[in-house]
Amino acid sequence: MNGLFLVNSDMVDIGIGTAGLVALLGYLVVFIGLIALMVVIMIVGKIMVGKAAKTKAAAPAQAAPAPAPAAAKPAAPEAPGTAGEVKLYGTPDRDAAIIMAIVAHKMGKPLNTLRFKSIKEVQ
Repeated sequence: MNGLFLVNSDMVDIGIGTAGLVALLGYLVVFIGLIALMVVIMIVGKIMVGKAAKTKAAAPAQAAPAPAPAAAKPAAPEAPGTAGEVKLYGTPDRDAAIIMAIVAHKMGKPLNTLRFKSIKEVQ
C-alpha cells in the first residue's frame, strides 16, 4: 500500500473525475453546515433582541421616580455655549485645557462649539 493509510482501500488509485466529485461533496457538506450555523445564530439573535425589548419596556413601568432630596443644592447653569462635563483619565486639568485649545485651533472652530466627552493619556 506504499505507506498510505486510508479508510477505504479503493481510494488509492482514483480518477480525476472521482477525486473532483469527492472534493465537491466535501465542500458541499462544509457549506451546508455553515449555512445551518448561520440560521441558528440568526434565530437566537432574534430571540435575544425580543427578550431585550420586553425587558426594556418592562423596566420603565417598574421603576418608580425617586424623590429629589430637599437639601440638594441646584446645579449651576452652564455657561452659554458649553457642552457639559469632560471626563479626564490620567490627564491633569491644565493639559486637558491645552489639548482642547489645540484641537479647536487646528479645526478652525471656536472652543465652545466643540464637545469633548473624555480625554485619556495614552502611554
